[in-house]
Amino acid sequence: MISNFFEILLLSLIQGVSEFLPISSAAHLILATSIYEFKNQSLLIDISLHLGSLLAILFYFRNEIFSINNNLNLFYKIIVATIPLIIIGYFLYSTGIIYEFRNIKVIVWTTFFGAILLHIADRKKILKNLENNFNFKTALIIGLIQVIALIPGVSRAGITITAGRILGFDRTDSTKISFYLSIPALAGASAIGIKDLFNENVEFNFIALIGIFLSFIFSLITIKYFLKFIKKFSFKIFVLYRLILFLILLYIIYF
Repeated sequence: MISNFFEILLLSLIQGVSEFLPISSAAHLILATSIYEFKNQSLLIDISLHLGSLLAILFYFRNEIFSINNNLNLFYKIIVATIPLIIIGYFLYSTGIIYEFRNIKVIVWTTFFGAILLHIADRKKILKNLENNFNFKTALIIGLIQVIALIPGVSRAGITITAGRILGFDRTDSTKISFYLSIPALAGASAIGIKDLFNENVEFNFIALIGIFLSFIFSLITIKYFLKFIKKFSFKIFVLYRLILFLILLYIIYF
């Protein structure tokens, strides 16, 4: 029981932190599994962890999201930005091409190049703000760039924040855009997982419930303090972190 709780705690921490920070959840799962052989990592647990993160982002931005009358325009922009991910994601999964990218060598190099892109983007001058400049064209551009996150190691948060900075939004607005776009991405991942779960006839259990709760807590803490952090600091620490992670993964593969 204690080992089960430790596993869920660690998986929830990885999900809650890496889902919203520009550091790649895939890279961290590989690193964690190379150190500790998980017994509870399964489709049910994956769904539970994604649900926890989804509930956290919905809770944190509940005023913006659920004030439909005031934010219907924002809702439409999020949908527009998500369309490329749905179309290209469906094509890659249905054809099986996506599985060609799922190997540690790909993740190592996407972790590296993601760091370089974030570093370059974070030097961009601030030219725009979320309230006045986040239009449908901008939403579509960021949505198209978000598709790159289908390649493991890129980091969905990392590439959308990078896109926002490249387009001239400040760190806070770029992060908020990334958070908004995480809602349909997490909902989609959860929906696909639930569909597969029914096909496999897997029953919901107490461990999954713990996973949802812990993922919710870690995700909520990450969202809150990440937004506070970037108001005062740059993304340099995350660039450095990704480079260190790249070197560790490189060592795991080749040495």
